[in-house]
Amino acid sequence: MKGHLITLEGGEGAGKTSVIPFLKKALEQKGYQVLITREPGGIQISEHIRDIILNLDNTTMDARTEVLLYAAARRQHLVEKVLPALEAGHVVLCDRFIDSSLAYQGYARGVGIDEVLNINAFAIQNCMPTLTLFFDIPPEEGLKRIALNKDRERNRLDLEAITFHEKVYEGYQLLIKQFSRIQTIDARQTLEHVASEAIAIVMRHLKN
Repeated sequence: MKGHLITLEGGEGAGKTSVIPFLKKALEQKGYQVLITREPGGIQISEHIRDIILNLDNTTMDARTEVLLYAAARRQHLVEKVLPALEAGHVVLCDRFIDSSLAYQGYARGVGIDEVLNINAFAIQNCMPTLTLFFDIPPEEGLKRIALNKDRERNRLDLEAITFHEKVYEGYQLLIKQFSRIQTIDARQTLEHVASEAIAIVMRHLKN
């Protein structure tokens, strides 16, 4: 691929979405063409699947069904939006990708990290991120941030107990040990500090 797939990961309230505009501006100032997207979603079909996954009415959804829906949304998003941008040489900044499935469904839901990885391997056909930024914040602090954000739309994950979010955090710690592409940022800092650190890591990565 001519471009770079850079993903942003973290638990609820980690602030990764807020950092993306800072990254985009810094990269464009250096002459990079940047595509911002998100998962699940990013294109029409995947946004429809997102609505099903996160709908507050779908509390009876089976964990494996959830895995398959995320993988289906990821596949369509990849072929329709991400791969063309990478072929064109763009830097793709994706808010969540495969690691979210590994941490949330693979570990926290108990489906199994390897099992979820195998399902997603079929969906993405070896299109892995070249760099992943993990925004590290204790689950309790992240959830407090969400509670203070009155503009944020509630979804099905907001109904989960704190123990679920703690398991997600544990899952991410396992992934950090497993994949050298994951770089950790202390997300408890101010937005400006977090964005500055994220920009520095991304710039070093692209130079190398």
